[in-house]
Amino acid sequence: MKHQRKNKINIFKIIITLLIVCAIAFGGYYGVKTFLNTKSNITTSETSPNTTPEEIIPEDSVATIVAIGDTLCHSQNFKDAYDSSTGIYDFSPMFKYVEKYFKDATVCVGNLEASLAGPSRGYSGYPTFNTPEHLAVDLKELGLDIMTTANNHTLDMGYSGLTSTLNYLDEAGLEHTGSARSPEEQTKILFKDLNGIKTAFLAFTYGTNGIPVPSGKEYCVNLINKDFIKTKIDQAKSEGAELICVSMHWGDEYQTKPNATQKDLAEFLIKNDVQVILGCHPHVPEPIEMKEVKMEDGSTKSGFVIYSMGNFFSAQTFPNTRNTLILNVQVRKDGKTNKISIDNATYTPVYVYDNGLNAKDRYELLDIENIIAEYEAGTGKWSESMYNLAKTELDRLVKILRT
Repeated sequence: MKHQRKNKINIFKIIITLLIVCAIAFGGYYGVKTFLNTKSNITTSETSPNTTPEEIIPEDSVATIVAIGDTLCHSQNFKDAYDSSTGIYDFSPMFKYVEKYFKDATVCVGNLEASLAGPSRGYSGYPTFNTPEHLAVDLKELGLDIMTTANNHTLDMGYSGLTSTLNYLDEAGLEHTGSARSPEEQTKILFKDLNGIKTAFLAFTYGTNGIPVPSGKEYCVNLINKDFIKTKIDQAKSEGAELICVSMHWGDEYQTKPNATQKDLAEFLIKNDVQVILGCHPHVPEPIEMKEVKMEDGSTKSGFVIYSMGNFFSAQTFPNTRNTLILNVQVRKDGKTNKISIDNATYTPVYVYDNGLNAKDRYELLDIENIIAEYEAGTGKWSESMYNLAKTELDRLVKILRT
């Protein structure tokens, strides 16, 4: 009897245990199914009638345009760059103190103030420049992406020198705008995707130092003409440009203030939706401003303009021709409205220093703010005379840019 009751108890326990296991298993399956259903609702964006989906706001796109002025290679510069042991012209030692300022840019733009016509034409400086083609390689390694080629020295070596220049830039991996080897090339707009901002780069020059543009080859250089400029801007906009950056070769040489023509053209460009204007040619710096212009309907438009960035490097010795800068313009596209704005514009003051005729590296681009900071920190790296020079030239540059 006891044994029979014991068997009944054991059977009862087994039944209870089986029921518990089934309940757990059923509950576990239900839980997983519920989770999968929830995931399915998320991935297919399904919501219940009483739920409002959260608005997803796209992130802003931010890009940095770094720009430099005229790469004006005099004979003193390329003779200093020549390495007799290798037979190569190496300009890179000149850039060693400033190369860090090109590393984090979205795009870097400079003006090639010379022809690269090749060694067979003979290298030359002022007044008709034929620069060693290795400069293109060194500029690319420095961090440059685009060289503007519309300037008063575009035709120094004639039409063949112009085409050779563009060929050497292509070989170095540098894009270019402002001159062309064919009508088709002139028609094409140089676009760059700057972190999601479709940007057009254009370049124009006031002239070519009196050297006639070859008949039938008027396409070879972009001359400043309002109708032509507007045509190119309109083309860029029709092809989807969200930001337009225009390099202008204009102004009066050695003058630290823009002339009336520069101001008029800057206003014209901004009225036609150019947001960034990079000036070259005067060989000295000229002021920076956020320029606001009034439209006919009473509304306003604004754009950033630097009237001249000066010489990035040269062998010139006239006042202010050794003062230059590395410009940094930060642009933003609003993720919600797609509106483009200029966040800020900063610059690194630079001085082109001449160490003397017999120096190993005669020309060096000095970071003058860094020299001041290191001297005042007592590093012993710089002399007192260099410190005083840096302070003088920094003060001079800041006053020019703020005028």
